[in-house]
Amino acid sequence: MSKVIKKIGVLTSGGDSPGMNAAIRSVVRTCAYHNIECIGIYRGYQGMIEGDFKEMGPRSVNNIVNKGGTILKSARSKEFMTFEGRQRAHQNLVNANIDALVVIGGDGSFTGAEVFNKEFGYPVMGIPGTIDNDIFGTSHTLGFDTALNTVVECIDKIRDTASSHNRLFLVEVMGRDAGHIALNAGIGAGAEEILIPEQDLGLERLLESLRKSKASGKSSSIVVIAEGDKIGKSVFELKDYIEENMPEYDIRVSVLGHMQRGGAPSCFDRVLASRLGVKAVESILEGKSNYMVGILNDKVALTPIENAIKGHSEIDQELLRVSDIMST
Repeated sequence: MSKVIKKIGVLTSGGDSPGMNAAIRSVVRTCAYHNIECIGIYRGYQGMIEGDFKEMGPRSVNNIVNKGGTILKSARSKEFMTFEGRQRAHQNLVNANIDALVVIGGDGSFTGAEVFNKEFGYPVMGIPGTIDNDIFGTSHTLGFDTALNTVVECIDKIRDTASSHNRLFLVEVMGRDAGHIALNAGIGAGAEEILIPEQDLGLERLLESLRKSKASGKSSSIVVIAEGDKIGKSVFELKDYIEENMPEYDIRVSVLGHMQRGGAPSCFDRVLASRLGVKAVESILEGKSNYMVGILNDKVALTPIENAIKGHSEIDQELLRVSDIMST
């Protein structure tokens, strides 16, 4: 990429996550620091197709580092999945003299960025924003830490009720394909059992674990379940199964849902977003393209977007072992 970069566009795409605004702020102010223009693209790829652009400067991102969601809005664009849609988007960028693009989002957003780069040779750089922490090439995605804190706080409150009424609570958390939230929050909140997609515990072993907890003197239990866990078709069917086999348990289900995506980002996510935004812009200015900016061993690192999409974010085996020991 030999083109001189004078103007960079930034967008957020896919599901929102705490820290996206902090990343937008970082991109905008890094552009200003290097005397580069920055253009905000509203509603992700759909806004790119419709030319929904707005010039952004250092003062336009005042007081957003602490806000959840995304001031640029987000949307999923079916039109961008077609070549005609991407062609319109590219023409709008060319007409606006935007030379490169920073995409803040998850694997679906990165897939769109990679295709766009290959079709038009257009410079792109990705920043991982998803609470699921399921992207290869980074130990943490934006929003993951905040989501963990939200989940742990909710489970702490649920445990007060569980202990007061001698109940078993099944708490479902987000994680359709990955169990990072369930595993980390489960350990942090002292859950008696954790069910994740990466590990098929099995119904009988779950019952055995609950019986051991009961026999050891525990009068209440918390089971944290990632929404993608395959042990049951749904958390409510799992509740019915446990009730049939262990009628002594008074069982309640709590699905935390989208509250996990909201709220002010944690300090960790704000700092991470700031670091990744600076690296994204400066990497573009260095002539790099088609990379995702992530963090590995507390160092900011670049991973080819293709690898970030196709790679698999492994569950931490040490945490699995810690979880087993802590549930004793």
